[in-house]
Amino acid sequence: MAGAAPPARAWQRMLSGRRLDLLDPSPLDVEIEDVALGLSRVARWNGQTVGEHGFSVAQHSLLVVDLVGGEAPPGLRLAALLHDASEYVTSDLITPFKAAIGDVYKALEKRVEAAVFLRFGLPAHPPAQWMRRIKEADHVAAFLEATQLAGFTEAEARRIFGFRGEAPACRLVAQAPETAREAYLKRFRALERLVRVRGLGLPERARAASA
Repeated sequence: MAGAAPPARAWQRMLSGRRLDLLDPSPLDVEIEDVALGLSRVARWNGQTVGEHGFSVAQHSLLVVDLVGGEAPPGLRLAALLHDASEYVTSDLITPFKAAIGDVYKALEKRVEAAVFLRFGLPAHPPAQWMRRIKEADHVAAFLEATQLAGFTEAEARRIFGFRGEAPACRLVAQAPETAREAYLKRFRALERLVRVRGLGLPERARAASA
């Protein structure tokens, strides 16, 4: 139709040169360097945290891997590291804002997440028991961040995040973006090597489904 406006741009150009289509993301357009850079510069809690730097999604992801534990299967730990990787393009919206936007944001987030998982050798939809374990670690991480960095009282954080256990003994300090980026890449490469040597460690039912 003459004079019709061109379609709105739905892709983002990365510093690697890749163009990721946000509506139909391809695993081939996902690079770990882009993911690490983006996540190291996206602040949790909308930046409303103590310290010289914002507490980045990259740091949060590393914390979740630590909380999942070193005894977990390599694939589970890799999925934990990448569980918020979609936020390198969608950013980290606080939970109340996500609820207000609704299913549109969640659907986009899930498409990017699936592309990231596939790019790095994971199932597009990892086993439910893995995702439950990651979610549990995510809730503990949120509690620790809320009470140590974001100004929540312990009682308030326990009520909001549903955390009832004993908080792990760790002290969180927000890092400079470059430090967080390097730490994220280092952990990714270590887990990638471990997966190559030991495999993902998928549960038996999940292995059968993927065979």
